[in-house]
Amino acid sequence: MAEVKAQLNNLRLAPRKVRAVSNLIKGKNALDAISQLEAMIKRPSSPVIKLLKSAIANAENTYNMVKDNLYVKSIKVDEGVKLKRFKPKGFGRVSPIEKKTSHIEVILAERVAGLKRSPIEKRVKEKEFGQTSESDKQEVKRPEIKTELGRKENVLKSLGKRVFRRKAI
Repeated sequence: MAEVKAQLNNLRLAPRKVRAVSNLIKGKNALDAISQLEAMIKRPSSPVIKLLKSAIANAENTYNMVKDNLYVKSIKVDEGVKLKRFKPKGFGRVSPIEKKTSHIEVILAERVAGLKRSPIEKRVKEKEFGQTSESDKQEVKRPEIKTELGRKENVLKSLGKRVFRRKAI
């Protein structure tokens, strides 16, 4: 059975919070997992959605898999590097702050093994160089807006200059 991996490194969210979201989609269909995450209002849901869509695109484009056949086999959230910062406290002291990051790895697998997407034939549109339609010519022509000096200028800009004068003449 074929598996597809996608990973996201150094996500600036705590792994504990990302795990709370990722545990909800283990074992679900990939498309169902995306729809469930879109309904969720937790902050880690949007990066996980993006990662799932990336994994689905990898499966479709690289391995010709069908996206309806994919499910989330595993999703692993590991701890990344911690950014060390300090918060000033009273009496000249400081207390350390650790800003945590996460590494997420998603593995998608097929429910039915070997189900492949049918190859899409590329159609080449033939166009003769000698013939051009009248609608193409009309789209190219655009009216030009000119000021008194002959320069092209935005109409709204010149209108704003006329209306908002500080001193009346």
